Amino acid sequence: MSELQLIRPRAEDISGQPILRPLPSARFRSIGPFVFFDHMLEHDYPAGKGINIAQHPHIGLSTLTYLFEGQLQHKDSLGSDQLVGPGDVSWMTAGRSVAHVERTPPEQLGQNKRAHGLQVWLALPEAEEQCEPAYSHHPAASLPRSEAMGLQITLIAGSGFCLESPVPVRSPTLYAELRLAAGANLLIPTEHSERALYLIDGEAELDGEPLPRHTMAVIPAGETPVLSACGECHLALIGGEPIGPRRINWNFVATTPELIDQARQRWAAGDWPQVPGETTRIELPR
Repeated sequence: MSELQLIRPRAEDISGQPILRPLPSARFRSIGPFVFFDHMLEHDYPAGKGINIAQHPHIGLSTLTYLFEGQLQHKDSLGSDQLVGPGDVSWMTAGRSVAHVERTPPEQLGQNKRAHGLQVWLALPEAEEQCEPAYSHHPAASLPRSEAMGLQITLIAGSGFCLESPVPVRSPTLYAELRLAAGANLLIPTEHSERALYLIDGEAELDGEPLPRHTMAVIPAGETPVLSACGECHLALIGGEPIGPRRINWNFVATTPELIDQARQRWAAGDWPQVPGETTRIELPR
């Protein structure tokens, strides 16, 4: 296999939740349609504390939240009000404009709790970046799975490994959760032209090369490396077809600077769809 290119994530903090963010990076602005990848690190919240991300806007993308532990309440300007649990997919397509809120459910605030999961952004195809916004929730039981020989694959979104997720992606996408028992192996196929692995936990190798924990490894195009588990391990596999260059400014993704500028001006002026029942919002950063 050609030399792996590794993306070391940068550490962030969002509303008290520690985050590791390998995408976007200086060398890789995207992998397939994925322009943003956040690993919400395992974090314990005492009673009275939790995640509370106030009303904020998006354009030109779809957001996907996938939890391993904990719960989040998703509310948006379409009127959605959804409890998201471990293994569920929360899928929101922003299109021309949407606003949403993410927080620990009120009924959980009085108890100790843990949060752990992934949140990604997928850029919309240029022809659809100004589409109507939409939201859908996909319970854990609705996602396709494959289990054999110490290997469990959950197809979160898109297609791969002879599986297809019900999540309504807008371009060719691969997003899978992989869990391997010690000694298990998995051939990474070339179903999608761009692919990357992120080691969430455990020890693994790709064609004999160690994969650093909490690091994204970009798989060379056209190659079919073998993922091997040195012990129990947990990974995310992302990929798809290139979506083309995108501009990212705060929470906005677009093909042109004009769309970004229009969105910034509209949010600053309060000319934006509102989340029902919400009065607080995150102001435009300077």
